[in-house]
Amino acid sequence: MEQTLMMVKPDAVARNLVGRILARVEESGLRVIRLRMVHLQAQEARAFYRVHEGRPFLDALVAFMSSGPIVVGVLEGEDAIRRWRDLMGATDPAKAAEGTIRKDFAENIERNSVHGSDAPETAREEIAFHALSLGLRG
Repeated sequence: MEQTLMMVKPDAVARNLVGRILARVEESGLRVIRLRMVHLQAQEARAFYRVHEGRPFLDALVAFMSSGPIVVGVLEGEDAIRRWRDLMGATDPAKAAEGTIRKDFAENIERNSVHGSDAPETAREEIAFHALSLGLRG
């Protein structure tokens, strides 16, 4: 079974969308195997998004991701990465397909409600990054 990281971002948590998003995950056949609400500090958000270092949007992304609680989890299932990304929809909700989480819940490209790993290596790295908060070590 493949695993992927799922995050419900501060905008969706603040608007009480966690349950609706998790219901879509479960209805899709993916299994939630770890789940926790955490509040990232700015330095943690910067470390998580280090792949974007040097890009003009990084500071705003860090500020947003540390602005309130997030729900972080691990999803599991056959082809979980692709299935979760399909369920999320395009990063820009204006370009997301009808019925996707981002089309239905995102406010804009910056406040797009959810995050998911984009490849098996990224999933392993992102799950490891959040391992302590998910109770996987320590």
